[in-house]
Amino acid sequence: MRPSPSPSTATVTVIGLGPMGQAMAAAYLDRGYRVTLWNRTASRADALVERGATLAATPEQALRASDLTVLSLTDFDAMYGILEPAEAAIAGRTLVNLSSDTPEKARAGARWVTELGGTHLTGGVLCPPPLIGTPDASTFYSGPRAAYDTHRAALEVITGKTDYRGEDPGLAALMYQLNMAIFWPSMIAYWQAVAVAGAHGITAAEIAPYATENFAGMGHFIDFYAPRIDAGNHAGDVDRTAMGLASMDHVVHTATDAGVNAAFPEAVRDVFRRVVEAGHGADSFSRAVELMRKG
Repeated sequence: MRPSPSPSTATVTVIGLGPMGQAMAAAYLDRGYRVTLWNRTASRADALVERGATLAATPEQALRASDLTVLSLTDFDAMYGILEPAEAAIAGRTLVNLSSDTPEKARAGARWVTELGGTHLTGGVLCPPPLIGTPDASTFYSGPRAAYDTHRAALEVITGKTDYRGEDPGLAALMYQLNMAIFWPSMIAYWQAVAVAGAHGITAAEIAPYATENFAGMGHFIDFYAPRIDAGNHAGDVDRTAMGLASMDHVVHTATDAGVNAAFPEAVRDVFRRVVEAGHGADSFSRAVELMRKG
């Protein structure tokens, strides 16, 4: 365990107290930081205030309380809505924006903070709130390297693993969105399987071990296909898109036969169909990457 920070330097402000922001504030309190909070719904801070945090009356007051402010908001528009009235307090301070948004929005937000005399670090957290403050939590960061180095110890309080991606403030947002592009569809695929299983009287708990094994095995496919894709190799020596299309037909029909909404697997089947119609039915289904690159 890292030593507790010095009381003279262990200060942090957390703005945004949804489940993620509350978990971050709690992690800082656990480590002996003096924590200042602000949230539109002030009552969300009650439990943290009971533990010793200070609730600021305004965003400006919250910013002025610490050199380091962590933003945990819905998106970058929320940052503007909250901090524009407090612009005078941004100069000389570092804002770590862990809100989800696009790389371009992150770059624009970083410019706005910089023009006001502050420093902006973009972050992308890759864990749910219960894992905040544990060694298993991980976060992408990008922006000024000096700011990342200065505040790295404080950033590692909330996520033990920090992955600095470079000076471009959009890179952390990009890496986060790439991971979300995998995570959300994967979970929807699981919900689809749960719905079809339920239609046959099979519980989510019953198929959970098989779903876990399925997800764990995905690493093999990613490791296999990544170098082939980078080399432009979509040879059908291991799999063929036409077979994938037939398989997705079966998935769709299994769902509809059970009376389950099949919109999600139909969308997946459509990707296979378009690859086949483009003349690549004998190629690997990794050929879909080229189809997507063309929009």
